[in-house]
Amino acid sequence: MGKGGSLSEGVIKNIIISYTYVAIWIFLSFTVIVYNKYILDKKMYDWPFPISLTMIHMSFCSTLAFLLIKVFKFVEPVSMSRDTYLRSVVPIGALYSLSLWLSNSAYIYLSVSFIQMLKALMPVAVYSIGVLFKKEGFKSETMINMLSISFGVAIAAYGEARFDVWGVILQLGAVAFEATRLVMIQILLTSKGITLNPITSLYYVAPCCLAFLFIPWIVVEFPILRDTSSFHFDYLIFGTNSFCAFALNLAVFLLVGKTSALTMNVAGVVKDWLLIAFSWSVIKDTVTPINLFGYGIAFLGVAYYNHAKLQALKAKDAQKTAQQVDEETGRLLEEREGNEGGRKNEPDD
Repeated sequence: MGKGGSLSEGVIKNIIISYTYVAIWIFLSFTVIVYNKYILDKKMYDWPFPISLTMIHMSFCSTLAFLLIKVFKFVEPVSMSRDTYLRSVVPIGALYSLSLWLSNSAYIYLSVSFIQMLKALMPVAVYSIGVLFKKEGFKSETMINMLSISFGVAIAAYGEARFDVWGVILQLGAVAFEATRLVMIQILLTSKGITLNPITSLYYVAPCCLAFLFIPWIVVEFPILRDTSSFHFDYLIFGTNSFCAFALNLAVFLLVGKTSALTMNVAGVVKDWLLIAFSWSVIKDTVTPINLFGYGIAFLGVAYYNHAKLQALKAKDAQKTAQQVDEETGRLLEEREGNEGGRKNEPDD
């Protein structure tokens, strides 16, 4: 084959690899959500201890992240002082622990499909908190879009057959804490030039989560577990569940590294629709037409938000490229003028 054929083969290979990473991420994200629902739901495995489950995940992930970084040298650790760790990583760990605790708790009260619909509020929460902390500029157009997403989720909630107020409060709290965590990452880490991938993030943040979760666990769940003599730790269930949770983080690392964060956002939309379909067809959760109509409105709002973010990134990249070209042109002109000036100053024969 000629050069053109080789190039085509290379492009096709990259597309196949990208779609493979996307498929793996969707599968693992799908599996973790359904698996957590299975463990926590009282009608299924019936182990309603979300703090304990989150602590098991964090212990497993901390151990594997340590092995990947310190023993197998899979990724390089980030250079970080103790002061930076305490001021930046610890607050993020606290927010992450609250987000995981509340989101896992919501599985006890709400259907998988409805939880995915409520998660559509994430862009609204991130934008609102970003404006509050002055990381995002207030724009009327964006705010109208945020209101349309909220309106769609409200319609979906109105049509929910198994609406539970406490479950909704838990999920909305999880969204709020997760959105705050994402904004705090920009303020406390990114602004200082510190970038954590999912593996190094687990290495630094998971032990913090474990420490913060220990306090409510001692008060809320430990007394019940202590008095439940019938409970025996199921290594197969909790081991495979924890491994899936860690594999999901590794998949995020590979997916973003090989494609982009925007690809993951688009894949996330596909995953949400698959989860809603699975929840309705396999778990037999009730999904009403009003549910779908409301989520459809929210979905369009989220899609427009992602499109606007992509256009903003493209404009920023184009501006950066133009600036680099201008700088390079200016440098070449200066060199040329310098060379011409040097020739003018040369003595005549």
